[in-house]
Amino acid sequence: MYLQTDDQTIEDLRIFGKRNGSGVFDLYNKVHTRGGESLLKEMFRAPLSDQELINARSSIIRHFAGNKTPFPFSASIFDMAEKYLRSAGETRMQGNDKAVLSEKEIANGVAGIIEMMQLCRAFIESETVKQVEAYRQERESIAMILSDSVFDPVHKEILRTKLSYAAVAAYDVLFRVREQAKVNRLMTHIYYLDVLLSVAAIANEKHFIFPKALEKEPATLLLEGVYHPELEAPVANELTLSNNRNFIFLTGANMAGKSTFLRSVSVAMFLAHMGFPVAAKKMEFSVMDGIYTTINLPDNLGIGASHFYAEVLRVKQVAAELGKGRSMFVVFDELFRGTNVKDAHEASVAVSLSFSKKKNSLFIISSHIIEAGEELKQLNNIGFLFLPTRMNGSMPEYTYRIENGITDDRHGMIIIRNEGILEILEKGKKHLLRDHSLASGE
Repeated sequence: MYLQTDDQTIEDLRIFGKRNGSGVFDLYNKVHTRGGESLLKEMFRAPLSDQELINARSSIIRHFAGNKTPFPFSASIFDMAEKYLRSAGETRMQGNDKAVLSEKEIANGVAGIIEMMQLCRAFIESETVKQVEAYRQERESIAMILSDSVFDPVHKEILRTKLSYAAVAAYDVLFRVREQAKVNRLMTHIYYLDVLLSVAAIANEKHFIFPKALEKEPATLLLEGVYHPELEAPVANELTLSNNRNFIFLTGANMAGKSTFLRSVSVAMFLAHMGFPVAAKKMEFSVMDGIYTTINLPDNLGIGASHFYAEVLRVKQVAAELGKGRSMFVVFDELFRGTNVKDAHEASVAVSLSFSKKKNSLFIISSHIIEAGEELKQLNNIGFLFLPTRMNGSMPEYTYRIENGITDDRHGMIIIRNEGILEILEKGKKHLLRDHSLASGE
């Protein structure tokens, strides 16, 4: 039911931001409630691997986006309601009946719950919501809670009318004691609604599209106009993978955009398995059992592992999953960069040939070792793409657009010369010699 992934992939794709920047989660995190934010984070931690569930969630969000359905509750209602309901748990933890809220906070919390229930009922009974077939089960679950006879008095209250002390006390017992479980279940449904409506709003704001999830086999990925959702001026690209071409060997010079392309495709696959809209013009994909990427693999100094050994362990981890017959989407950026060219060449070819035989999985491997690419041409299910560099005099320029084939572009020394690094070192050497001469009196 859930897509298999790991912390390395989450880190590679920058799903969650760090102190020095935001992540993909932050881009989609426009929810109105604390509970909605917690649920959204859980969903990012557990993408789906079920075609029906993915398409159902996507369908709900697409309908809400098409109707531009707003979140029917104000943030202030939820601030009061959440604080009020949290206090019930705090009271139990203290082991006594002493309220941790003031009378005013209890009155505000009760009023918030009443308004929330009435607005929720109006929302699920609206025609636009009833038309969303994929939301029917969720809507019926909400309706069942709200239609419970214990809540009949709630629906008869006139909103924004001050309740008597006796009424507040009675509702307080109802919400926080007798029917607390039902109220909490309702809140959970509303948190989910918060996520769906917020993601729908992002889809409209960013002009994202809704992918179509296909059956697990045959392995398929069709991407048109894909780009990284966090880029302000992105360059879109195309990519097609299938069981007839399930492996891509990607080449290109440093700074040509390989890592960005790999992240763009991988983030799209990750979000698509959540049923979320993605940054592309069109996307169809067969549902995978897991996604594993290796774009920014750190050394494991804690166990004394070199970068190369860390790469080997990562390949072993992926191989173990493939060996179980699972369908995987696998990305390696600069495979075996932690060893010498000869070993990297031999290992890249051997591993790539073995990977490519797993026709129920999809692979993208980038490399600077173009000779490895030439050897891989022996198999017809391996495709070759590159990101080109155009020279404008002595300055390299990058199109960031994928092309077919293999490139031998290498512009490391050109960049080093353009930055004047050798001149800086030479100048420093002359200064040292001059200072030495002066000090020795020569």
